[in-house]
Amino acid sequence: MRGPTRRQALIGGLASAALLGMRGRARAIGPGSKFRFGQLQLGPGTSWNPRPTALRRLGWEIVKRTSIDVELEPSIVTPTSDNLHATPFLYFAGQREVELPSTAGIEALRRFLTFGGFMLIDSAEGSTDGAFDGSVRKLVKAIFPQPAKALEVVPSDHVVYKSFYLLDRPLGRLAIAPAMEAVIRDGRIVAAYVGNDLGGAWARDDFGNHDFTCEPGGEKQRELAYRMGVNFAMYALCLDYKADQVHVPFIMKRRRWKPDDGAQTPAPPAKKP
Repeated sequence: MRGPTRRQALIGGLASAALLGMRGRARAIGPGSKFRFGQLQLGPGTSWNPRPTALRRLGWEIVKRTSIDVELEPSIVTPTSDNLHATPFLYFAGQREVELPSTAGIEALRRFLTFGGFMLIDSAEGSTDGAFDGSVRKLVKAIFPQPAKALEVVPSDHVVYKSFYLLDRPLGRLAIAPAMEAVIRDGRIVAAYVGNDLGGAWARDDFGNHDFTCEPGGEKQRELAYRMGVNFAMYALCLDYKADQVHVPFIMKRRRWKPDDGAQTPAPPAKKP
């Protein structure tokens, strides 16, 4: 009999920690089970890391707001790194053109996403049709060459917008992209693409000051960017658990029950004397 997969074991521990409480931090599963971001390094220099403090700050917010215990320093990986599969959450950011990985790298990313991984692509370019945007679309096309797997707009009622907070769009440092795009397989987002520079809203210096102002919505917009980041982390760990919670009639139908439509429940039969 086949045992649990790496993702099943990881999600089992981390999701349990996330759901046991909303405020306190769960430590019973041990330091080896901490959630850790994987940050994808593509291209030369530091172009792959335009917001160096963003993930650390988001991790701190996740610790503060949820019961997920987070390793604050992200794990830097390339597509062919041995530890690519060590986390369910891969973060890829950029602000200029990026060369496609090798054939082996493309295949490795395809395996990561196909077998349960989640990738957040975050544009720090400040444009919805610039060089980085073009690179993202080429990368997605290379990983999923079938037309049916192209990026598509994520509807505002998708579970990723309610996995922890109730949201309806992915605001970041900017609000220039009105919607999130994603590759969706069997109803699951495997790669989400946000053009509003989430990392720019999260990034802070060593003195606690944010690196950038959020436009046009200021600090309220920054808060929504943090909430979107928390939602992504929860979604990567728990997938569609929240969908079951908010769609109670579907659960009841699936269990051959009927939702309460206002009809009176029949009284139980009287006991015989």
